[in-house]
Amino acid sequence: MTNREIAKLLQHVAAAYTIKNEQKYRFQIIAYQKAADAIMGTTEEIKDLIKEKRLEKLPGIGPSIRSHLEELIKTGKVKRFEWVKSGIPQTVYPLLDVPTLGPKKAFKLVTHFDLKNPKTVIDDIEKIATQGKIANVEDFGEKSQEDILQAIAEFRQGSGKTTRMVLPFAGELAERLLIYLKRSKDAVDVQPLGSLRRMKDTIGDIDFAVATTNPKAVIDYFVAYPQKERIIEKGPNTASILLSNGRQIDLMTQPPDAFGSLLQHFTGSKNHNIHLRNFALSKGMSLSEYGIKKLGKTHKFKTEEELYKFLGMEWIAPELREDTGEIELALRQAQGKHPGLPRLIELKDIKGDLHIHSNYPIEPSHDMGKDTMEEMLKKAKNLGFEYLGFSEHNPSVSKHTSKQIYTILARRKEKIEGLNESKKYIRSVNLLELDILANGNLAIDEKSLGELDACLVSIHSSFNMNKKDMTKRVLDALAHPKAKILCHPTGRMLNERQGYELNFEAVFDFCKKHNKALEINAWPNRLDLPDTLVRQAVKYGVKMVINTDSHALWQMDMMKYGVAVARRGFATKGDIVNTLPYNEFVQWLSS
Repeated sequence: MTNREIAKLLQHVAAAYTIKNEQKYRFQIIAYQKAADAIMGTTEEIKDLIKEKRLEKLPGIGPSIRSHLEELIKTGKVKRFEWVKSGIPQTVYPLLDVPTLGPKKAFKLVTHFDLKNPKTVIDDIEKIATQGKIANVEDFGEKSQEDILQAIAEFRQGSGKTTRMVLPFAGELAERLLIYLKRSKDAVDVQPLGSLRRMKDTIGDIDFAVATTNPKAVIDYFVAYPQKERIIEKGPNTASILLSNGRQIDLMTQPPDAFGSLLQHFTGSKNHNIHLRNFALSKGMSLSEYGIKKLGKTHKFKTEEELYKFLGMEWIAPELREDTGEIELALRQAQGKHPGLPRLIELKDIKGDLHIHSNYPIEPSHDMGKDTMEEMLKKAKNLGFEYLGFSEHNPSVSKHTSKQIYTILARRKEKIEGLNESKKYIRSVNLLELDILANGNLAIDEKSLGELDACLVSIHSSFNMNKKDMTKRVLDALAHPKAKILCHPTGRMLNERQGYELNFEAVFDFCKKHNKALEINAWPNRLDLPDTLVRQAVKYGVKMVINTDSHALWQMDMMKYGVAVARRGFATKGDIVNTLPYNEFVQWLSS
């Protein structure tokens, strides 16, 4: 079974528990949902983690679920899962992919209408709703029936909340809304919520919170957004709109004196909030979006910092709120103990971008950049950088002789040296993104490599190698003295492919011993290393580099998304090589 299939199975088990008795099995539901999230977030196959006895290293997998997963991989089924799912029609599970149809609603509909075919159940529900029959079912009504039809329609179109967006796409979409909302004279503060504020690599929906003393005016202003397709819902304090691109945007308001409570509550994640609520209960307090209730009195909080301080802990950056130990660290930090929460890297710490594709005529093996070196250097200077690493793809090996490749790179070296001598620009670094061939060799010969300051190495072909051979391939390439950075190390493409498998313990060990760095690639559908591996790299003491992989000027602004991935992985300024000033960076590059 693939990780996606295993995660789906765990989600179905959680749904079955919810249907059977949500209160009784509350902790089991949370555990299975958390495990499903952890499995979806890892780049390593669960079957390999089990085989190598490393499953316990995956956050969110407790002893009980671990034993069930071992049974699943060994036998193809789990007796406990079969018991939990017994009596639950198989037609329930496809409906869970349709927004607004949770486990209980889905169960009620399929049992009431005796629907038995999982392959046609969504069509069946749509037909029944069209005939007006769902409105007559207890606890549903006309409005629910309309919502179900709308949700199915949007599910089929990939609209609303049904498909996940990569973080940069969601971020740019949200930025336009943020600018618009801040123009409202009644908006005291505006913040994104949920997975977007936590800067997850993919985003399901976009939510905003607005602090205001005039919620009606803010709601009216929001639903008048020029790019809206239609108003989904409009109430006194909340509203939802559908944009012309099919994306749903939700907004909620709160008075400024309680805005911190709302912001914390709806930033999540679910597991972080559950842990926080349980901690509050253990101290005789109850937590909600309105504040903290203690001894019959509700305490409101203007900021999140005030709320966390009231609970006896330091403020936790949104990117860390996944219930992977951040609450315990925040408590330790507030008590003056070490270790506490890390001082996370910030965008302003970045001194240079080392993965830049200009339009220099290098006749590459892959796509060229769109803009000149001079234009990209000016852009980098405006971004506050000290240096820029030009790392176009190597010249095509199939279309050039070794002599031709050397000639191209020698001319390019002269060009970069000329830029550095002109004093008009920030410093340029003469790099190249080299293909790692299937046998682990680099794509160009030693003479051509001598024309470079260093190189970045990448996998761009032969993705189907097994983990052992792929790991050897990568380490053989990194062993070359000129190879300093492994680019987009998992090869994943979000919403497209999972990527290849590597033994990352071996990769981490090699990089630590030989002073190599792993890239955090900020390209929209890469965001690679993933945050889970960034955190492991931090624990190993492996250095990383955050790059944009830009092929055009506007793409150089994507550095913030790579920084977000680093922050989610608990990375500090000291973990990232391109936070070094130019002279120190060059020293690292040549070491």
